[in-house]
Amino acid sequence: MHRSLTIFTRQILTNSSLLRTTNHSLYFESSSLNPRPTWSLFFRFLSFHPVHRHAPDPDDPATLMKEDGVSVCSQMWIENFREPDRTVTNLTSYLRRFELWVLAYQKVCCDEMGAYVPRSAIQRSALEDLLALRNAVLDSRFKWGARLDFFIKSPKDKTDYDSLSKRKIKAILTTTQPASFQDKVVQEVLLMMLEPIYEARFSQKSYAFRPGRNAHTVLRVIRRNFAGYLWYIKGDLSAVLDGMKVGLVIGAMMRDVRDKKVIDLIKSALVTPVITSQIDDGEKKKKKKRKYQKKRVLADDEPKPDPYWLESFFGFAPEEAEKVPSWGHCGILTPLLFNICLDELDRWIEGKIKEFYRPSKSDVIWNSPEGEADQGNTSWPEFVPTSGPDKTRKMDYVRYGGHLLIGVRGPRIDAATLRKQLIEFCDQKYMLKLDNESLPIEHITKGIMFLDHVLCRRVVYPTLRYTATGGKIISEKGVGTLLSVTASLKQCIKQFRKLNFLKGDRDPDPQPCFRMFHATQAHTNAQMNKFLSTMVEWYRFADNRKKIVNFCSYILRGSLAKLYAAKYKLRSRAKVYKIGSRNLSRPLKEKKGQSPEYHNLLRMGLVESIDGLQYTRMSLVPETDYTPFPSNWRPDHEKTLLEYIKLDDPKTLEEQRSCIIEQGLVSPQDYISMLVWNYKRNAIVMDKLSLVENGSNNIERDRPLLMDASNENSDQKSKTEEEIIERVQFARM
Repeated sequence: MHRSLTIFTRQILTNSSLLRTTNHSLYFESSSLNPRPTWSLFFRFLSFHPVHRHAPDPDDPATLMKEDGVSVCSQMWIENFREPDRTVTNLTSYLRRFELWVLAYQKVCCDEMGAYVPRSAIQRSALEDLLALRNAVLDSRFKWGARLDFFIKSPKDKTDYDSLSKRKIKAILTTTQPASFQDKVVQEVLLMMLEPIYEARFSQKSYAFRPGRNAHTVLRVIRRNFAGYLWYIKGDLSAVLDGMKVGLVIGAMMRDVRDKKVIDLIKSALVTPVITSQIDDGEKKKKKKRKYQKKRVLADDEPKPDPYWLESFFGFAPEEAEKVPSWGHCGILTPLLFNICLDELDRWIEGKIKEFYRPSKSDVIWNSPEGEADQGNTSWPEFVPTSGPDKTRKMDYVRYGGHLLIGVRGPRIDAATLRKQLIEFCDQKYMLKLDNESLPIEHITKGIMFLDHVLCRRVVYPTLRYTATGGKIISEKGVGTLLSVTASLKQCIKQFRKLNFLKGDRDPDPQPCFRMFHATQAHTNAQMNKFLSTMVEWYRFADNRKKIVNFCSYILRGSLAKLYAAKYKLRSRAKVYKIGSRNLSRPLKEKKGQSPEYHNLLRMGLVESIDGLQYTRMSLVPETDYTPFPSNWRPDHEKTLLEYIKLDDPKTLEEQRSCIIEQGLVSPQDYISMLVWNYKRNAIVMDKLSLVENGSNNIERDRPLLMDASNENSDQKSKTEEEIIERVQFARM
């Protein structure tokens, strides 16, 4: 080693060209002013380490967050709605986008913590763990339902899994546990990628588990489109939620998505078993007496539980909306997969609707060959005649989750034939055994229950006035039918009985809601007012809205009166109403609720005011909402997407420009300048096309011509020469 170093130094010293350089040379000839030894410079040269600029780390979380996650999601929605029929094959590229993972982390943290976490507030360690989770999913190292080995944990999970005892580890591995935090993050990412793909493809006849659609949409569609149907087929396919086959789900997905990584990830979520603990009847312990528990204080990062009024309203959900599908470890992804599986049923019935349609020229509605054009308003009685051989035969269909409703206008034998075909289709496609009892055919006069509303037909006799020959006005009575969407009072009583607000059916008796026993009168009244407000909104489109809401107000007011009678020892509801007034707005702690001390304290703001119960009289209940519902209705977000895509199309701009010119909204001077500019721009493009075709790419030679076009109009200065050349080259390609 020493010998090699000696030879190396000798070569450097003998070669003077290496040492005699300019300003940055290592060798300076000695002079009287600056005597400097060459050996010190030589050793400094040997000890010099060049500075290398390292490339940015591709695995650095800060480097990977180039865009906002919301903008990435918006771009996915736009792409899929622009081309809804294309087969998607590049989902793995979106699975690599770290912005989507950060957005999914924020959404799950919001559910877990009860507060939104900005991207700037996410800790560096959490981003690194999130990146490790993403890499594990891409490398197929991620496993669903992990109990002890996590790539990322919830911010509120402070458990040290390395120091757990064997007993606790066994309990974690064998008992039912909620979905882990990392599973929820992966589910959110998959939902953000798959939802825009299938929302652009789903049928407009399905309304459950979809953004912008709810039970109110179904009721408005029924009121708008089902007026005039005589026979109804009501079916329940909820059994599909329990016994769905994995191969059927994957086969339904692969019709539109052909990405192996995403398909395998969802298949693994469906196949991986969910560990649930089973308690034998013999091992059940005896119930201990409930002891008094102190009020539990929530942690800083713990979300607040649902208030009493919201829990009560959720318990008021109709039968069609009670059950939410949950398959394996798919979690929030399950409703989307359920709609994917049943979308083929929607398409099949849509084909049957087109086949069944037979217009009749003698009919006043639906007499066009296409059947889509509106022929009169079907919501008015004079336009909905009864069925007959000379009437149009038509059918329609809606689906809310696993519950479907088909309306048929025609003879009953057509409805029976359709039911038979539907049973065969479900047997072949979903391996679901249905019979005539599970798909009953009911006439409109019997009343059809759907979403706790009764669909029935009312015969009305409107007065028809018309002008006869000679200008004489004739008034005569007509006969027509009107579709009525009425809230079911029987179903409302059933729901209240389930929530322990009353007992009895024929003569319902309100029961005290003892859960609010320790709350103040002001807080209890506020909770019931919120519950009543949601009930008013739920029955917004019911014909008997005033009657049903007044009944709900009576039940809740009686329940509170009994509660206050037990709490303040007033013995009866009559005494409660006498002291607290009809709407229970006066304080019951004070004698007769009218003490001058209370009013003085209320005026000074030292006591809490009490809001009385709302809707204590039927006149206070708002009217039914009969707002017209458009036939081609779409949610607001889909309208915005379609408008954006339409405006992004260059044909739309040309149509708008020609329309403005035709209607004379442009002055002659502006019109002439626009024509001149268009002429020069077209001339420039043609000249550049000829130059490119001849092999000439000299930009400097054509700069004056390009600058003339850019300076012609101040509004068109963005049309620079580089943009024109790029467009020309693109057109040539």
